[in-house]
Amino acid sequence: MTPASDQGTLTDRYALVPRTLIFLTRGERVLLLKGAAHKRLWAGRYNGIGGHVERGEDILSAAHRELYEETGLIVPDLRLCGVITIDAAQENGVVVFVLRGECPFGEATPSAEGELEWVRRQDLATLPLVEDLQVLLPRALAASPTDAPFSAHYAYDATGKLQIRFFTPAPNQQP
Repeated sequence: MTPASDQGTLTDRYALVPRTLIFLTRGERVLLLKGAAHKRLWAGRYNGIGGHVERGEDILSAAHRELYEETGLIVPDLRLCGVITIDAAQENGVVVFVLRGECPFGEATPSAEGELEWVRRQDLATLPLVEDLQVLLPRALAASPTDAPFSAHYAYDATGKLQIRFFTPAPNQQP
């Protein structure tokens, strides 16, 4: 058995804080959370459901916990559809595991995080979404269960503007 000390978690390495982001659909609607007015980040803006991965949790367990805490819903078919790495600081960043699932029934229970709303896809452009959702949400919603998860990198330029880059694999070359 390899000791935990052999896992390469040196303090001089770039570290990522794991988070989950969940998008539930119900037909042509997607469940979004409008951030509560008291929230430090994204107050009054629409985002998916999710949060931090706690010590001792795997990604899927954390997603189910966050989903239940923020909505009261249990959705058994959550699946990974993407992974985003965000450069937040020189020494550390964030890795967001994007999941989605279908929620054909059940009523969402409000939480202190904000108001929950089933939004029609065609109305998304009219809402105050968090900064990346105009680009991220269509990609997440288009992901089928057989697709490989997408991969993206977010960074902020010198002016503070978010730069989003999705990884696109090179086409297979035939000999």
